[in-house]
Amino acid sequence: MKRFNLKFFKRFWAIARLYWWGEEKRGAIALLALLGVLLVFYTQLSVSLNTQQGDIFSALASKNEDRFWQTVTNFLLILIIYVPLFAGFNFCQEKLGLYWRRGLTNRFLNQYFSDRSYYDLSHSNSNIDNPDQRISEDIRSFTGSSLNFFLLIIQSIFTIVAFSVVLWKISQLLVGFLIIYGLVGTLITTGVFGQTLIKINFDQLKKEADFRFGLVRIRENAESIAFYGGETRENNQLKQFFNRVFENYNRLIIWETLYLGMFQNIYEFVPYILPAVIVAPSVLSGEFEVGTVREAQGAFLRIFMSINIIISRFEQLTSFAAGVDRLYTFHEYLERTKTEEKRDKKHHPTIDTREAHGLAIEHLTLQTPNYQRILFEDLSVSLESGQGLLVMGASGCGKSSLLRAIAGLWKSGTGAIYRPKLNEILFLPQRPYMILGTLREQLLYPNVDVEFSDQKLQKVLEMVNLGNLAERFGGFDVQKDWSEVLSLGEQQRMAFARLLITRPQYAILDEATSALDINNEKNLYQHLRETKTTVISVGHRPSLSQYHQLILEFLEGNRWQLKRTDN
Repeated sequence: MKRFNLKFFKRFWAIARLYWWGEEKRGAIALLALLGVLLVFYTQLSVSLNTQQGDIFSALASKNEDRFWQTVTNFLLILIIYVPLFAGFNFCQEKLGLYWRRGLTNRFLNQYFSDRSYYDLSHSNSNIDNPDQRISEDIRSFTGSSLNFFLLIIQSIFTIVAFSVVLWKISQLLVGFLIIYGLVGTLITTGVFGQTLIKINFDQLKKEADFRFGLVRIRENAESIAFYGGETRENNQLKQFFNRVFENYNRLIIWETLYLGMFQNIYEFVPYILPAVIVAPSVLSGEFEVGTVREAQGAFLRIFMSINIIISRFEQLTSFAAGVDRLYTFHEYLERTKTEEKRDKKHHPTIDTREAHGLAIEHLTLQTPNYQRILFEDLSVSLESGQGLLVMGASGCGKSSLLRAIAGLWKSGTGAIYRPKLNEILFLPQRPYMILGTLREQLLYPNVDVEFSDQKLQKVLEMVNLGNLAERFGGFDVQKDWSEVLSLGEQQRMAFARLLITRPQYAILDEATSALDINNEKNLYQHLRETKTTVISVGHRPSLSQYHQLILEFLEGNRWQLKRTDN
C-alpha cells in the first residue's frame, strides 16, 4: 500500500465492518452517538473558555477590576463543567475501543480456528507471518487508532466550524490564509513523506515480529538447543534478526525525526506569531481590545491544529496504515471462499472424505500438499469395530501422512476415506500437546464440558502408572508448565489417560509410546483394548504387533502390503 488512497479505505472498511455490522452494532452505534453529543458540548465549552481568556487580558489591559474578577469567575464555572465532560468523553472512547477490540478479536479467533485455518496457515507457503502478532497487537492498534483518528476528525470539523465563526468576526484574512496554509502543508506531507514512511513502518512491524518469534522459539526449544550446544548459532541468528530491526528503525527515525520533524517544526511555529501580526494594527488603532489578540491567537491555533491533524500525526498515520495492511491480508487469507477451494480442486485432485459409521480407505493415492511427491498408491483397507491396525515402514514413507489424511489435514491425492465424525476420533501424537491449565484440565482435554471426580481421575492416573502425580504437584487444580515439569514418557502416559477418560470409538496413535519402556507400553495397550476402541497405531517396535489384528507396511516404490496377525 503506497499511500492513503481508495484501496486503503476499502481495506480499512473490510476490517471495520466486521464489528460495526455485527451483533454488537446497536450498542456500539449508541455509544458512538453519545460520544458525538459530548463532543458538541466539549467544543462549545472550548470556544467559551477561549473567549473568557481574551476577556481576562482585556480586563487587565483596561485595569477594570470588577470585569477581571467576573471573567475569572465565569472561566472557573465553565471549567467545572468542562473537566468532567472531558474525562467522560475519554472514558467512553476507551470503553468503545475496548468493546471493538473484543468483538474483532473474537471474530478473528473464530475464523482462525474454523476449518483448521491455523493449521493450514502454519503448513502453507503463505506470506502471512506471525498471526499471533496480528491477532494481539495489530487488532489492538487497529481498534484504538481507528477510533482515535475518527473522533479527532469529527472533533476537528466541529472545532473548525465553531472557531471559524469567532475568527471570521475578528479577521476574514486570517481565515483565508489558514485554509490555504493548512491545505498546502497537508499536500506536501502526504506527497513527499507518505509513500516512504508507510513502507518503512510496514517493514518495521514485520521485522519486530520476526525478532520476537525467534525469542519465543528459543524458550520453546531450550532443551534441544542445550543438548545440541547450539547457543552460538541461535545467538548469531537472533542478532541477525535484531540487526534488521535496528537498520530499518534507523531509517524510520531519519525520515520521521529528522526530515519530517524539521518540516513539522517550521510549519507549526508560524501560526503562533501570525495572528498577532495581522490583528496588531486594529488593536493599535483602538478598534479592538488587547484581549482580542489573545482570542484571535487561540481561535487561530485551534483551527490550525484541526486542519493540521494529518501533518501533526503523520507518523502515527503511517504506522496505522501499515497495520491495516497486515490485518487485511490476514483477514483475506481467513476469508477464503468456497469458490477458491473449488478452483483449486479443478487444478489438483483431492481426496474424497466422507462421514461413515466405520473407518475404511478405498484406492487412496496420497501426495504431499505441494503435489510434488507421491507417498503411496491405491491403498485400500477397512477396519471393523474394535479392531487394531498397526502402520509400519521406513521413515518418510507416509505413515504419519496417512493419519493426517484421515484427520482431513492433508487432502492432496485421489481415492476415498470413510470415517466417523472427528469428535468420535482421538488423535495422540508422538509429542503430546500440554495445554496451559490445571492437572484436571490436562486430563480432560480436549473436552470442555465433562466433569470427573478426583477419585475417578486418580484411578485413571494409577492405570497409566502416574498415581503419584496429583500428590507430587499439589492436587488436580494446580497450574504448572506441564511440558516442562513432565518428561516425554510422562506426557505420553498423560495422553493415554486422556484416551481412557474420553473413551472415543476410534483412536489414532502416532508413535504414542515411543518414549516408554516395553512394560509401560504393554500396560497402556491392555487398558486400551478393554475399552473396545478401534485403534490405528503408527510405530516401529515389533512388540506393538501383538495389540493389533492388521499390519499395514509401507515398502519402497510407493508400494504397501497388508497382513493379518493371530491376535
